[in-house]
Amino acid sequence: MATAAAQQTARTQPGTGRDGTVGTTDADDAFARAFDAAVAADERIEPRDWMPDAYRATLVRQIAQHAHSEIIGMQPEANWITRAPSLRRKAILMAKVQDEAGHGLYLYSAAETLGTGRDELLDKLHSGRQKYSSIFNYPTLTWADVGAIGWLVDGAAITNQVPLCRCSYGPYARAMVRICKEESFHQRQGYELLLALSKGTPEQHAMAQDAVDRWWWPSLMMFGPPDDESAHSAQSMAWKIKRHSNDELRQRFVDICVPQAESLGLTLPDPDLRWNEERGQHDFGAIDWTEFREVLKGNGPCNEQRITQRRRAHDEGAWVREAAAAHAAKHSRPGAGAPAAPAPTTASADTTGTTGAPQA
Repeated sequence: MATAAAQQTARTQPGTGRDGTVGTTDADDAFARAFDAAVAADERIEPRDWMPDAYRATLVRQIAQHAHSEIIGMQPEANWITRAPSLRRKAILMAKVQDEAGHGLYLYSAAETLGTGRDELLDKLHSGRQKYSSIFNYPTLTWADVGAIGWLVDGAAITNQVPLCRCSYGPYARAMVRICKEESFHQRQGYELLLALSKGTPEQHAMAQDAVDRWWWPSLMMFGPPDDESAHSAQSMAWKIKRHSNDELRQRFVDICVPQAESLGLTLPDPDLRWNEERGQHDFGAIDWTEFREVLKGNGPCNEQRITQRRRAHDEGAWVREAAAAHAAKHSRPGAGAPAAPAPTTASADTTGTTGAPQA
């Protein structure tokens, strides 16, 4: 079993570099054993701890993709802020979009603890070298899509992300605790919106059903490819970055959504969806993984639109980043934060005018 002392010894060993190596096989093996023992004992790996290069790279890839998804995910719904049907709905949607921006910042900060700069991650996003969730490359055609995203997309996110609160890497796990609390609000908001539409006029019910029809299958794809086709899932689970496989999480999501859809009075668009008494779970139809792969390749309905808008927003915000950097540099100089000394006065000087007002 691992001990905190063993991991502490590994991270404070003199002469270790970023990858924890010290130039001797025995030392490398000692660091690796301490890391493996810590993971096996469900201890948290912290930024100063030794970790394998592959573990670090896997975390950077996953956290970056997660952060990018939060930022890109603001786009489909932000388009509806000005067209929300009431002030209440507008306020809710604005709060949600603002939350997504905050989630991205939490996650970029977590990635930075692994030695990867935020500018580098954004450059990889803008150049197409890092991905974001395929779900955000679908259009939001009606107001009901905002509800479907909240119920299905954020519901899938919660199913996938709650186990990440127990991720083996400390900064990522702690960021996920707050993110999941806010995602739960988003999911309830979407459910409530769809419920209002479903119980409204026939036209509103039809709009809600149409949105669910279009978002159901892409939501199932959010969990990633089947386990036997996933390149990273098994190793991530061995390192306890992930706690459940893609297929396990997808099944859990389906089982949650079926009774919720019945309560909403909406139908999930899968003729093969039925309860399996023997398994104690729902059977569901085959997912079109060809569509999933095409969207990942950049051939989805909104891929080009999403990344073009992201690049434009980044370029137009350059002056804000420059101003913030200049402000930080100014106040980091010695004495920059000290209060100004009072102006000198003489014994005979009257500090007020004839009316008693201070003189300029």
